[in-house]
Amino acid sequence: AAAGLSYVGAYVINTYKSYDNFLQDKYALLPAVIIICVAVVMFIIGLIGCCATFRESRVGLGLFLAIILVIFIAEVSAFVLGFVYREKVKTDVQVTMRSVFEKYDGKSPESTVVDYLQEQLHCCGVKNYSDWTTTQWFNSTGNNSVPQSCCQQEAKNCTGHLDQPQEL
Repeated sequence: AAAGLSYVGAYVINTYKSYDNFLQDKYALLPAVIIICVAVVMFIIGLIGCCATFRESRVGLGLFLAIILVIFIAEVSAFVLGFVYREKVKTDVQVTMRSVFEKYDGKSPESTVVDYLQEQLHCCGVKNYSDWTTTQWFNSTGNNSVPQSCCQQEAKNCTGHLDQPQEL
């Protein structure tokens, strides 16, 4: 389990590089760091449990049980906090995404990240393609279209024009 959590934490940190423009908060990597720390703690706790079982130590097994109970309480607390603050996180991410979409110009590194995100997640805009109508890029192009990254991969002749929303 510790090795699996270590892999997940490292994967999140590695994936963060693709989306760091959307997660401008300096604490965005905190969950990944916590996951890796939990993996290390789990390895140590597992080692204590194995040693206590091997030696048949009542004190060691009692310590192992106490540690497991503390971890269970921490997990329940994390679940409750995640449930309570889910809307705040959703709102914060949407505000940050809107600001990045507003800076879209089709050439900058932020624009590349927006295109990558839309292609990978098969989406267009923050909520839908109409989000693009309020951006500077949309107004400056004057061609009533969204970026090519909004097009469905199956659509061969997609131009991004809003008069063809079925292709977006």
